[in-house]
Amino acid sequence: MTRNLDVYFKNAKAGILGQDTDGTLTFEYDTDYLQSSDANAISFSMPLREEQYSDPVVRPFFSGLLPDEGARQRLAGALGLSSGNAFGLLEVIGGECAGALSLYRSGTAPAADDDDGIEELSRERLAELIGKLRGRPLLGGEEGVRLSLAGAQDKLAVIVHGDVIGLAKGGRPTTHILKPVIQGLEGTVENELFCLRLAGRRNLPVPAVEMRWSGETAFLLIERYDRARTPAGHIDRLHQEDFCQALSIPPELKYEEEGGPGTERSIDLINRACGRPAADRLRFIRMLLLQYLVGNADAHGKNYALLYHGNTPDLAPLYDVVCTAAYPRLAKKLAMKIGGRAVPNTIQLKHWLTLVPDTKAAQRLLISDIANLAGNIDGEAAALLVELSDAGVQHPILKTVRGVIATRAAHLLRIIDPTFSK
Repeated sequence: MTRNLDVYFKNAKAGILGQDTDGTLTFEYDTDYLQSSDANAISFSMPLREEQYSDPVVRPFFSGLLPDEGARQRLAGALGLSSGNAFGLLEVIGGECAGALSLYRSGTAPAADDDDGIEELSRERLAELIGKLRGRPLLGGEEGVRLSLAGAQDKLAVIVHGDVIGLAKGGRPTTHILKPVIQGLEGTVENELFCLRLAGRRNLPVPAVEMRWSGETAFLLIERYDRARTPAGHIDRLHQEDFCQALSIPPELKYEEEGGPGTERSIDLINRACGRPAADRLRFIRMLLLQYLVGNADAHGKNYALLYHGNTPDLAPLYDVVCTAAYPRLAKKLAMKIGGRAVPNTIQLKHWLTLVPDTKAAQRLLISDIANLAGNIDGEAAALLVELSDAGVQHPILKTVRGVIATRAAHLLRIIDPTFSK
């Protein structure tokens, strides 16, 4: 017997996610939805059509709405489900996902966007919930909570009004992602805050981010770029999908060496999907340069996304930017190779040039971008450290991060100008 979940795009029923008796997944757009003049495809991998989509396309997309790796296993264990049961997991927690989608049992419509479904969190209650995240990712199974976010890190989607943090109930839209420190890695909150703020200072699009405390526990509040407040004060969902979802790549294969998207497939996706491919290609290359400079080796296909405006997306802002090079036990090879090279200090100018057309104009622009990003980033990092220290944000890891940045910047400057010396 086939089991079904209704898939909503914002407040419109877009289609049905089905699971057959053998566990295979299907998706079919709703007939009335297809006839609507403002119907939007739920994914670049699933354009609007009457025919049903099958498991090889459906599973990677919907699995991509769920947490990754250990977080997904812990969530499944807490719910008494198999980690491979994407349908079952989404049935429980799919009310508030990344992008504009929400999933409900057939016949159950999304809740209205009102304040009745918000639990205002006291300091004590917030500390309690943060403490629960390790054993129960996304608070899966918590009464009234239906939140799903991709990624391997423990996190929670919340609603923020000034100093007040609220827990959304019933799948209501949220405004921010709350991220506590990653267990076993010191200073990840300060690390990510620093890297995102630095990216913003280098004119790359990033969400607003701040650090707060719950007792002795620091956490980040990152504003969701896939949410917007309407003039009436309601929270509007904006659709997005990561590169793996758009390319029908399962989340467990997100790394290039495992079959995930590398730079070539990513640029090809931008060319085919984006409304401004030339501008977004340049932005993507600048994002790659920034990830290299801050020492983030974990920038894989699920850490880049498309943000939709109607059926035509742009490249989404940067997110999940952490200097992984600051932690000796983490992998040093880049998740996406540059010109076939994954070891950072072996990447030369010729490898970076593979990212652009073989023309003098394109090559000059890339070299100029490298010079601009690398030439000023250490000074920007120093100024940012002072700014954060003045705001009470201090951690030994930040000195290590700055050292990585200085080393990477010097390397980039040397490969574009061999006469450069620090």
